[in-house]
Amino acid sequence: MNSDTDTRAEALFYQANDLMAQGRLDAAEGAFRQALQLEPDLAEVHANLAWLLAQQGRYAEAEVAYRQALQLAPDNFHIGLNFAVMLAEQKRFAEAERCYRQILAQDADNVPTLSNFGVLLASLRRDDEAEACYRQALALAPDYRKAAYNLAYLLLLHGRYEEGWRMLEARDGLQMLQNLLHNHLPDPPFVQRWQGQDLVGKSILILFESGHGDMIQFARYASLLKRRGAARVACLCHPALKRLFSLLDGLDGLDGLDGLGGLGGAWAFDEDIRINDFDYWVAPLSLPGLFGTRVDTIPADLPYLYTPAQARQGYADIINMAGGAVRVGLVWQGNAQFYNDAERSIHDLQVLQPLATIPGVHFFSLQKGPGELHAGDAPSAARAAMPLTVTDLAPRIHDFADTAAIIMQLDLVLTVDTAVAHLAGALGKPCWVMLPAYQPDWRWLTQREDSPWYPGVMRLFRQSNAGDWAGVIQQVCAQLAVLVAGSGRA
Repeated sequence: MNSDTDTRAEALFYQANDLMAQGRLDAAEGAFRQALQLEPDLAEVHANLAWLLAQQGRYAEAEVAYRQALQLAPDNFHIGLNFAVMLAEQKRFAEAERCYRQILAQDADNVPTLSNFGVLLASLRRDDEAEACYRQALALAPDYRKAAYNLAYLLLLHGRYEEGWRMLEARDGLQMLQNLLHNHLPDPPFVQRWQGQDLVGKSILILFESGHGDMIQFARYASLLKRRGAARVACLCHPALKRLFSLLDGLDGLDGLDGLGGLGGAWAFDEDIRINDFDYWVAPLSLPGLFGTRVDTIPADLPYLYTPAQARQGYADIINMAGGAVRVGLVWQGNAQFYNDAERSIHDLQVLQPLATIPGVHFFSLQKGPGELHAGDAPSAARAAMPLTVTDLAPRIHDFADTAAIIMQLDLVLTVDTAVAHLAGALGKPCWVMLPAYQPDWRWLTQREDSPWYPGVMRLFRQSNAGDWAGVIQQVCAQLAVLVAGSGRA
């Protein structure tokens, strides 16, 4: 191979990486493959092509490329680590574990491998082993945020809140928020991050963070900030939460974040709130730790969200169609972009069919976005697949205030792990949440059938085995029959 060929292959490799960074995946793939035609023994090219293919879900092709890369560079732990992660994503757990152990056999102190291996072990509910991996990684690299976040997830799942909240400060969402805040504010910013300072007579802004459900769950802390003596508590939230939060306990001001352009993007703020008018800002997911929240001290005075009586009138006509039947709101799918959506959402609607066998129940669909029963004015594929008789309320829902007004007229909400679960709980309405066995969210703890975040109103139905929604629906049907036979109250 002459030097001119080497140079052209290298140039194509860097070009492909640039194209991949721009999101031009087809062009990047073409450049990688051209580079391999010129120089087929470049391990890094095979590895990056494999990663690109894996991101597109083309796992079989990616595996071929990864194995070729490892054959050429068997000691390159980056390639082995990425291959192991891909295997784990496919739930090829035994193979992934072998890959991790092979890397650690060569380098027992490989921090990224320890952290990722811990994730695999935690996914298999080998929690003690997972914790040991995370702690070893952090002992070697105390500032390695991924291991700290992974440990936080595990600790919070087990209710070990004191250390868990502290470790949660390593989350990517907080880092992104700090970066965006730094870019948005003048230098130096006048507003400080609140980390427990005296709030008497001060103003504080709760900033936008994470998903709708997170904001609903942790909005409860607004009233606690007021009790600390804050003269003004305001919130910057998702636009879809703005009307709902207008009646939030403890909130004096509210604005919607109307645009977010990513890590390097700009915020599009409403005119009413200017961040530098405040003494402090705080991230919602930092509030539990700042208030020293433990499982037995969760601030759970329900309801803390409300909906005006007049707001419910616009839905009374259709909801009253249920007559004397038990009125159940139904949500079966969450945001498709959520990392574990394949597990936490019900994609095969036929699994819901046993619900149709329970007499005396009227189901109302609260499903929005993916899985919605109507696409515009026409029935969607989900409608054709739905085995139940369901009254679709989605066309009448424009934000969470609408959903709240509907929920207040229902007897029960039955949902997978979505923001609607938190909404029902915050409204103090009965809610049954169906949870996956694989990577259940930390906020539901382990082995509990209730939630201390929503005491007295929330019931948890957990899969016994990964993917076993049929077993969960069987449990739900049994309890729904009891509910119907009783007073109709959950």
